[in-house]
Amino acid sequence: MDRRIFTHLDKYNLDISFDVPLCDYTSFKIGGPADVLIVPHDEDALKAALSFAKENELPMFVLGGGTNVLISDEGVRGVVISTEGLSELSLISDDTIFAGAGVRLSRIAAFARDNSLSGMEFAGGIPGTLGGAVYMNAGAYGGEMKDVVVRTRYMTPDGATGETEGAQHGFSYRRSAFSGTQLIITGSYLKLARGNYDDISALMKDMNRRRTEKQPLSYPSAGSTFKRPEGDFAGRLIEASGLKGASVGGAQVSVKHAGFVINTGGATARDVYLLIAHVQSEVKRLHGVSLEPEVRLIGDFSYINKEARDKSGE
Repeated sequence: MDRRIFTHLDKYNLDISFDVPLCDYTSFKIGGPADVLIVPHDEDALKAALSFAKENELPMFVLGGGTNVLISDEGVRGVVISTEGLSELSLISDDTIFAGAGVRLSRIAAFARDNSLSGMEFAGGIPGTLGGAVYMNAGAYGGEMKDVVVRTRYMTPDGATGETEGAQHGFSYRRSAFSGTQLIITGSYLKLARGNYDDISALMKDMNRRRTEKQPLSYPSAGSTFKRPEGDFAGRLIEASGLKGASVGGAQVSVKHAGFVINTGGATARDVYLLIAHVQSEVKRLHGVSLEPEVRLIGDFSYINKEARDKSGE
């Protein structure tokens, strides 16, 4: 790819890098290189990056906080646009915060606490950014993004802007109206409740303590690997299938919490992919339940199926 075609983007508030290992941009610490990584720092720069990719007929992928993705060992071709640069965080009114798509949930929760606003305590220990959290209606400890998000700004792949309000968000379990679409969340307005700083702080500390006790936070992972099956829990089914500690290469079903697949060191996307498939197969065989991954696959994974065909002699 001729890097000179990117020079006219220099006038926008963005960063451009080439051949960037995406393992540095995911919570799994796994992923091959992006041909080009663009980090816009405002909506005008994002629009310019989108227009550039379209005009030059380059494949384009938008990456958020990288906390619920598994990026192929072969990387991502074309342009990867990271929303981490959309980092505005401000108090709009006595009870409303605006957060850009790239703001970490932990930062939003701390900002709310510092302004004596309650409602984001559940998110203080969730890895990831506002954009991804709204996209999948992230939640924990009885709280979800649907409880606080009142308005969301977005951009289409063509650079047009729009807003979604209230029930238009279509929030449900780990889904929103944005799920499965190409709409790019640029920021959300969060309506919270006035509270007491000490009470909010104590609740956040308690939730973080419980997370530390129950979850394998000392290892890279994508959080909960599977969605909760109706009427049960993925972790319970996986443990009941005797899969705690099961591993492929550097990927392992956590011995601390079976709902997490972790990177114990040097895991590849192939390792994680094959371990997820093994867990799904065993849980289906033993319990008749089809586990649906929360983790999104990004890039080309056909090389893994090709390996399997080559081994079988097909």
